[in-house]
Amino acid sequence: MILDLPVRLRRNRKSDAIRKMVQETHLLPSHLVAPLFVIEGEKKREAIASLPGIDRLSIDEMLLVAHDLYEKGVRSVALFPVVDSSLRSSYPEEAWNERGLLARAIRSLKKEIPELCVMADVALDPFTSHGHDGLVNETGKILNDATIDCLVKMALMQAEAGIDFVAPSDMMDGRVAALRKELDQKGFHNVGILAYSAKYASSLYAPFRNALQTKLSFGDKRTYQMDPANCREALLEAELDEKEGADILMVKPALFYLDVIAKLRPLTNRPIAAYHVSGEYAMVMAAHEKGWLNADLVFLEALLSIRRAGADLIFTYATSRILSFIS
Repeated sequence: MILDLPVRLRRNRKSDAIRKMVQETHLLPSHLVAPLFVIEGEKKREAIASLPGIDRLSIDEMLLVAHDLYEKGVRSVALFPVVDSSLRSSYPEEAWNERGLLARAIRSLKKEIPELCVMADVALDPFTSHGHDGLVNETGKILNDATIDCLVKMALMQAEAGIDFVAPSDMMDGRVAALRKELDQKGFHNVGILAYSAKYASSLYAPFRNALQTKLSFGDKRTYQMDPANCREALLEAELDEKEGADILMVKPALFYLDVIAKLRPLTNRPIAAYHVSGEYAMVMAAHEKGWLNADLVFLEALLSIRRAGADLIFTYATSRILSFIS
């Protein structure tokens, strides 16, 4: 029997050439931001148990990885310093140390690969002895305004080192405006701000904290990171960050919050970033190691879904794994 069907959607799927011709969403290496964990030392690579395939890298090894990524079309990296516990404190002056690990890593990258877009978080948690993103008073309260004073110092240090985008991930109120004002007053008009606008208090960050070798000594982050139940609040956070001068707005995590990305997309003309976070990566890798999933194909599908929801760029630990599929 031949059906009388004037519309047959399979005609546009019958060959790879036609499927590519009508493909609606595209994923390119330039859409990806590769997170890099940096450690002290030389010629050092330390495997991260919670993130299979990802290493902590000394600066010289980081440069090798960055060169390889750049040659394959990746144009952006995000740096995360693994700070020795002896340098962590309740008032984390190491966060704005101009001779510290992060500053040296930024300078090295900009010297070796000037065209590479280099980003780094502006947040205190890698540097605090208690693991929180802000200063803490004697009752355990996270101090908003006092923390912003520290974030400004950290952002200025990064700007002096040559950063392209500072990325406040702390979720303190008013920090984007404070950073923009101080950066401009110090002459860093061209340093961008990628704001972690909707950063949720997610249970998916544990592998990342393992990578940084940091943990909370008390409490949780729910007084500053967002409630996973809320979406309108995320849109308000993004609106305020844009008004305060953010150049790029981020939603984190990505896959569990595709609805937030999709709802934010028509409300802003700013680029939207999404963070395909450590837990989202680690779950797939665990299933891959069991033989239950093909990690590369799952990552390709996941990243396409994030792009389809409306993200312009994606921070992902899967960057190196999927380049052969999209280059």
